[in-house]
Amino acid sequence: MKTPPAIAVLLAEDHQVVREGLRRLLELEPDIEVIGEAPNGRQAVDMTLALRPQVVVMDIAMPKVNGLEATRRIREAAPEVKVLILSAHCDDAYVERVKELGAAGYLVKQTSAHTLVEAVREVARENSFYSSSIARRYARRHRMGLNRRGVARMKNVRLSARESEVLQRIAEGGANKQIADELGISIKTVEKHRDHLMRKLDIHDIAGLTRYAIATGIVEGNIPVTFE
Repeated sequence: MKTPPAIAVLLAEDHQVVREGLRRLLELEPDIEVIGEAPNGRQAVDMTLALRPQVVVMDIAMPKVNGLEATRRIREAAPEVKVLILSAHCDDAYVERVKELGAAGYLVKQTSAHTLVEAVREVARENSFYSSSIARRYARRHRMGLNRRGVARMKNVRLSARESEVLQRIAEGGANKQIADELGISIKTVEKHRDHLMRKLDIHDIAGLTRYAIATGIVEGNIPVTFE
């Protein structure tokens, strides 16, 4: 009987030590092959389009382009590629957001090696896969029709790719000149994007933009949120 080809995996994670650990874990499996590693979201998108892996294991908090925006771009440009989120955070808002973006699954970084391998195999088979703690909590909340108490409610406004890039850098503390240099645009254009973001989101200061970016997963943080 002919052996099926190995599952081609791309790792998108900005910490080299974590990437190396993930590669070693996955390459212990004869049916999985790591074909590339991306240290930031922009490279994750570019490498996905060039290499066409079956599965991208994606962190959320990454430089250049965050994991949520990278997931959106991958799903739009290469919908056959499955994105498996691997994040330190497991708030329901992150889970709901990646589901909206078309990710196939969500694992917390505390997960076991066995679970990671199982998740890669399942999403490669066109199935979804979530860490057991997330799956139980998510199922219970939706079954009972409950919203979490004591959390911020925010409108789920759709941002363009460029708006997300600018907002991410604002939330990370970037000055206008630094943002302009990183994105290859003028300082005046950065200021226009910032002003447009404030009007679009009805937020009127940098601190508010930063809180919004954290709450919606554009950058990682600890502000819980539900979407209207």
